[in-house]
Amino acid sequence: MTFDDLRIFVAVCRAGSLSAVARELSCTQSAVSQHVKRLERHTGVRLLERRPRGVVPTPEGRVLQAAATEGIAGLDLALHRLGELARGEAGSVRVTTGATTVRHFMADAIVAFRRHHPGVSLEFRTETTSRNCFDALTDGAVDLAWVTIGGPVPGIEQRPVVELPWVLAVRADDPLALGPGITAADLVGIRHIRLPENSSSRAHLDTAFARLGIHLTSDTGVADWDTAILLAELGIGHAIVPALPGQDSAGTSGGPLTFLPLPDLPPLPVGWAVRRWGALTPLARAFADTVGRQCAQGPAAP
Repeated sequence: MTFDDLRIFVAVCRAGSLSAVARELSCTQSAVSQHVKRLERHTGVRLLERRPRGVVPTPEGRVLQAAATEGIAGLDLALHRLGELARGEAGSVRVTTGATTVRHFMADAIVAFRRHHPGVSLEFRTETTSRNCFDALTDGAVDLAWVTIGGPVPGIEQRPVVELPWVLAVRADDPLALGPGITAADLVGIRHIRLPENSSSRAHLDTAFARLGIHLTSDTGVADWDTAILLAELGIGHAIVPALPGQDSAGTSGGPLTFLPLPDLPPLPVGWAVRRWGALTPLARAFADTVGRQCAQGPAAP
């Protein structure tokens, strides 16, 4: 049994496919299968069960998957730290985020953190979904992930930092912007600009609408909140997005866009996800705490 055997086995469990892992590693499916078979010979149990559309771990396989995932992440972190020490580096903090996270939630915190830790390497990795962020954590590729907080994820600890109320982004000359206020029922019939189908924020919004008995139709979709806001400003439709830090949610800026509060919708919790808070490096914890403090204080004055 080798380290590569365990790493490939974990990858197969996550992908649910031998061929997918083979493509990712640029090797043959037979080579991937040999790694799994070697583990099965060593443990004396069957680790994978074949299904019509791939493979899933057996109960015994899930036990090994959990232990191997934990061990690989810890070893990767140790090797990363040893590499820093060998190169004489002061250390690093590796963060995975969505496309708009750094600008909206971390800009002031990065400046403050850099002022106190000038020699630390900051590495940012952009992912499109919380699921991809969780995978990056599990793989040991990052220390921290900024995500929409949702249900429990095995092997991941989540900590909310801020709750974002929902707003409707519309042009200032839109009839909806001229009324005294807006309720969820007023959203029926809007030209809805939908958020990404596989995003946590979209799932949160869909759940809220299902509970309210509201169904929205849409012919326009986007990959992130900023694009939805831009399309609303262009008059393409109406965007339901979280009220981001620094955003003129009261709609008093006099610009072409107005953000109308939607108090009927439960706020969207966002914050940090890690493998284990107790295992974070002091630098990673310091960065997470700095972002938390900045979010609590709000954006710096221009």
